[in-house]
Amino acid sequence: MSRTAAEITTQPGCWRRAAEAAATFDGLPRPGERVAVTGCGTSWFMALAYAALREAAGQGETDAFAASEFPAGRAAAYDRVVVITRSGTTTEVLDLLARMRGATRTTALTADPKTPVVDAAERVAALDWADEESVVQTRFATTALAFLRAGLGDVPGVKPVAGAALDAELAVTEPLPEAVLAAEQWTFLGRGWTYGLALEAGLKMREAAGAWTEAYPAMEYRHGPISITGPGRVAWVFGALPEGLAADVARVGGTLHAHASADPMADLIRAQRLAVTLAEANGHDPDRPRNLTRSVILS
Repeated sequence: MSRTAAEITTQPGCWRRAAEAAATFDGLPRPGERVAVTGCGTSWFMALAYAALREAAGQGETDAFAASEFPAGRAAAYDRVVVITRSGTTTEVLDLLARMRGATRTTALTADPKTPVVDAAERVAALDWADEESVVQTRFATTALAFLRAGLGDVPGVKPVAGAALDAELAVTEPLPEAVLAAEQWTFLGRGWTYGLALEAGLKMREAAGAWTEAYPAMEYRHGPISITGPGRVAWVFGALPEGLAADVARVGGTLHAHASADPMADLIRAQRLAVTLAEANGHDPDRPRNLTRSVILS
C-alpha cells in the first residue's frame, strides 16, 4: 500500500480529533467578523469550501483567495485573515502574512509547528497529527476543513463533523463503482461549499494519476462542460444533485456518480481513493507525483 493510500484511511479519526481541537482553540473567526481565507493549491480549495460554509452559517462575510492573488491593499478590510499551509514554508503564504502584520489579525493552520509560519501568524493551530509523508495532500486538507467546519457549529443542511466522520468510515472501505474506475475522463461538480471539493477532486486526479479531469460549479455544467461528457466519461456531483442534471448526463451517454446522502467530504475520500487506484494501475507513484514537491519555496 502506498503512503497516500494509508493516509487516506486515517481521515475519520483525524476529523474527530480536529473537532475536539477546534472546541478549545481561541483563534478561529468569531461570528460577525469579516474574514478572508487563503492558501495555495489544495489549501486554496479548502479555503473556498470554508468561506462558503461560513457564509451559509450566517457568521459573516467571508472571501477566499489564492495566496498569490490576495488583493493588494485590502488587509485592513478584514477583521481576520486565515491561512492554510500544510508545510508552513510556502513562499506566497509567508509573503502574505508579512504584508498582513500590523494590519489585521491572522490565524494559520499548519501540520508542522516548527516552520516559519509559526512566527509569521498571530495564532497558529498545529494539526500535526494529520501531517503526511506523501507529497499529495489528502488527510491534512480535509482535517483542516473539518477543524474550521467544527468551529462554525450548526450549519443549515450540513452534517456535524461527527456525522461526516461516520460517512467517511464507509468511504474508506466501500468498493468504488466499476464504471467510475473504467472511465477515461471525469468532470467534478459542486454547489456552494462543495464546489471547492470538486476542484480538489479534480486536482487529486491530475496530481496522483495524471488523469483528464475538469471541475465546475454544478449549475454551470449545462453552459459548456456537458459537451465533454459521453460514453466512458463520468460526471461526479458532490452534495445535492441539481434538478434535471441526472437526465442531462444520461441523455449524452455519460455515467453519473452522486452520493447525495453522504457527507461531501466523505465523498471526496472516494475521489482520493480513485486517484490512487488509477495511479497504481498505470505505474505511477502516488506518493511522489511527477513535477511536484511537498512545498513551493521560491527564491
